[in-house]
Amino acid sequence: MPVRLRCTALLQQALLVLAVAAAAPAAAQTGNLDSQLAAGLQALPAPLVAPKPPLSQVVPSQVLRWREEAQALEHGENGMPRDPARAATLYCQASQHGDAEAQFSLAWMLTNGRGIERDDAQAAHLFLAAAEQGMPQAQRMMQSLGTPRGEPPPCLQPMAVQAPTPPAPPVQLAARQPQRPAPPPPEPLPANAPEPIVNFVKLVAPEFNLSPQLVLAIINTESNFNPNAVSPKNAQGLMQLIPDTAARFKVRNILDPAQNIRGGMAYLRWLMAYYQGNVVLVAAAYNAGEGAVNRYRGVPPYAETLNYVRKVLAQVNRVVHPFDASVTAPSPALPLMRVAGAAPVVRR
Repeated sequence: MPVRLRCTALLQQALLVLAVAAAAPAAAQTGNLDSQLAAGLQALPAPLVAPKPPLSQVVPSQVLRWREEAQALEHGENGMPRDPARAATLYCQASQHGDAEAQFSLAWMLTNGRGIERDDAQAAHLFLAAAEQGMPQAQRMMQSLGTPRGEPPPCLQPMAVQAPTPPAPPVQLAARQPQRPAPPPPEPLPANAPEPIVNFVKLVAPEFNLSPQLVLAIINTESNFNPNAVSPKNAQGLMQLIPDTAARFKVRNILDPAQNIRGGMAYLRWLMAYYQGNVVLVAAAYNAGEGAVNRYRGVPPYAETLNYVRKVLAQVNRVVHPFDASVTAPSPALPLMRVAGAAPVVRR
């Protein structure tokens, strides 16, 4: 074939390809972009920075001081007189802030009547809270005491977790001419978020009626953007899905970054409807499970979960979020959570 004819044929083929692409529906183009971004996630390396320390071991210094003072008062050590009642009060304060050792110590005092009135019912709840945080001694005690009955005691009532107050906008002088209100500033995203993850989340999050900022905050707190992260509880991937949650939301390959993110978003969307847009309760449930949030009527008294919720709120600066009420019925415990002091439930 002459060169001129061959070039003409190639040009016609190129124009035909362009015409087909131009005629493709927007949904198909979005799907192609989705596939391209998902493919980019496959080549995502693990972060070069060290992973974050386990949150379950993080206890605020003030809580640690309460526990240490309680131990001294319980046993009459460190030059302090023995005062079981005061020790129990301090253990109670530390227990409410999620200190598993304080929960175990107070439960031990209650079940043995050491200087305070014996109360096996309260002790069982405290042993359970410590056991759920991974304390082996508490897990053994639960085997002998059995499942606690009734409501958790006051020492395990949910703590109020507040979002940080955003800085006040700068004061501006009144303009001579009326001006349109400035558009809201873009939501800040984690500085350590890899670009492929940010792009994929921004594309997919609207499908689940979720803020990309919230999704990235969850990923950052869960895995530090490590697609290969695996926790001691077998939570896996960027959004740390456990196998049961992955199966619940039909994630076939839990370590595939795109599938993992979509599965995590599906769970977040469900939690948003279940807790009617309450970001505090959603974050707590994503970390500890909705069963624990319902049982404690708010953020469970686990050091890891309390710290987790604070970290998420520090990145999103909001406590309410739009939700789709058609996804699931609200938690039956929500009215009780209002009484227990959980964050207010607001529907947009």
